[in-house]
Amino acid sequence: MRDMPEGMAPASRVRVGMRLALSKSGAIACVAISALALGVATTASALDIELIDVAPDRVERQRHFARGELPLAATPRLDQLDERLKSLDLASGRAIYIRIFKAESELELWMQNSGGTFTRLATYPICHWTGSLGPKLKEGDKQSPEGFYTVGTPQTRLVGRWRRAFNLGFPNHHDQLLNRTGSYILIHGGCSSVGCFAMTDEVQEEIYGLARAALSKGQDRFQVHVFPFRMTPENLQRHAEHEWAHTWNDLKPAYDSFERTRVPPRIALCGVRYKVADGLPGETGSDERRLPLLRQASADARAIDPHAVIDANGNWVAPPCEFEDEAKRREFYAGSEIAVAGTPVAAPIVSTPTPSASTITLNTPTTEAPESAKRSLAARGLTREAAASDVESTSGSRVRRIQQSAKPTRRESGPAQRDAAPSVDGFGSATFRASQRLTATGG
Repeated sequence: MRDMPEGMAPASRVRVGMRLALSKSGAIACVAISALALGVATTASALDIELIDVAPDRVERQRHFARGELPLAATPRLDQLDERLKSLDLASGRAIYIRIFKAESELELWMQNSGGTFTRLATYPICHWTGSLGPKLKEGDKQSPEGFYTVGTPQTRLVGRWRRAFNLGFPNHHDQLLNRTGSYILIHGGCSSVGCFAMTDEVQEEIYGLARAALSKGQDRFQVHVFPFRMTPENLQRHAEHEWAHTWNDLKPAYDSFERTRVPPRIALCGVRYKVADGLPGETGSDERRLPLLRQASADARAIDPHAVIDANGNWVAPPCEFEDEAKRREFYAGSEIAVAGTPVAAPIVSTPTPSASTITLNTPTTEAPESAKRSLAARGLTREAAASDVESTSGSRVRRIQQSAKPTRRESGPAQRDAAPSVDGFGSATFRASQRLTATGG
């Protein structure tokens, strides 16, 4: 997709072409949006908007952006960030957590409060994203991903057009196991995208600032969870016949866990399945860049295919693996009620309830590392400052030290190695041979 020129004035001339694909029928209609509909004149320069069966508000927001009608509707008061934080008893530097909902074109930013759970600071309208509901499968498909990603400091240090952006880290470990390919999937400014989430410059300035502050004050990584839609029973029923409906069952436990606890959940992999455990107050989700692989917990669990999503009757099959402390986490919430948005929500019932005892009080954000992080760094002979810093002073001059990590190799599945044509793996995702992957051109 050709990006809109930067700095385009509200009265600039632009022609917009929209490609609309109807997912159920497979029919494709090409629609040209007239200059009258946009309120601007036409020119040879064009912006292509690719929409597939969902979120028509993206066209409307592109139109407002082209006219310079910003901020977009429903954007919080960006000029009152300090007041908004104070009213919620939050502070810049506290840990953050981000949820994205594609169908609603919304990004939520949550911050850790003094009780150790998370409070929603804002819901921002997403100006533009491309593709449709469902995961990103391969480089160049113009699809925005779905799943669970973590962002650390190296992913916020970008050069080029989008300085105030961060890389989601697609493909994550789960995507790699399924041979999904892609690169440079960002949350950035502007209102044009090829697989990324474009937030407008003003909104991204706020999100990026809070993200950098959280990382600099002690949060190792923050989680970004990308959902096809708000995973309510009504929405799941509405999309029950969708080709990717069976895989969304793996995303829903993370959505439900946060709705219940207001703490980002712990996430790992059971085979190629996402496995979720409730977060505990004071936690911020996984600090790991690569999703850990869990082992199946018992002989009964080993009898279940860790790749299976639905059984012969069409029912969702829970991943058979367990976290080491999963039972403890269930017990923590058992028999208690957790106030979510002012409404008591019943916690899951387990056989041996224990009281959800302590309220964890967090002080004002500090650069001091958590004890667990200190112990981990000490074992490697490092201090937090030495490990986290990317700039050091030498003889009065500042020398930039670039931290690089080895790029993980992607595993090819058996069928993808043998067959020339794309096949479908046990999880329902297309797999491709290395020779069939497209050259990386960015998200």
